[in-house]
Amino acid sequence: MSTLRDLDELALAMPEATKETSDDGRPAYLVHGKAFCRQRGRRPDAVDPDTGERLDDVLMFRVDGPDAKELVLADPRGVFFTTPHFDGYPAVLIRIPDLAQLDRSELRDLVVDAWLTRAHKRVAKAWLSEHESAGD
Repeated sequence: MSTLRDLDELALAMPEATKETSDDGRPAYLVHGKAFCRQRGRRPDAVDPDTGERLDDVLMFRVDGPDAKELVLADPRGVFFTTPHFDGYPAVLIRIPDLAQLDRSELRDLVVDAWLTRAHKRVAKAWLSEHESAGD
C-alpha cells in the first residue's frame, strides 16, 4: 500500500531530483528542470464519473513512449488512466487514493521509469549501472 509520503521519498531518492510545490501545495518532481511526476490541478478533462466534478487528486507520471503507456494502462486493476488531453503524450494518470493499490516496489518502478525519461543520459546510465550491479 503506497502513499504520497512514499512517492515523495522515492522520487527524491533519485539522483538530481528536486521537488517544487505550487502555490496551492501540489508537488512536482523534476530532474534537470523537467517534470517526471506531478500532481495536476483541476482540469476539464479529468472529472469524477459520479459527480462530474473536476478531479484535484490526479498524479501524472511520464512513461517511455506509446508502448510503455499502453502497457501501464492495461493494468487489470484499472488504476491508471489517460484523458484526451494526453493523447499522443507519453504519460499516464492515477488518482492519489489509488496509490494504495500499488505496493511500494510497484510505485518505485513507476517513479524510476518516469525519472529515466527525463534524466540526462549520462546520469541515467550511471544510475542503471550502479543498480543493476547491486541487484536492484
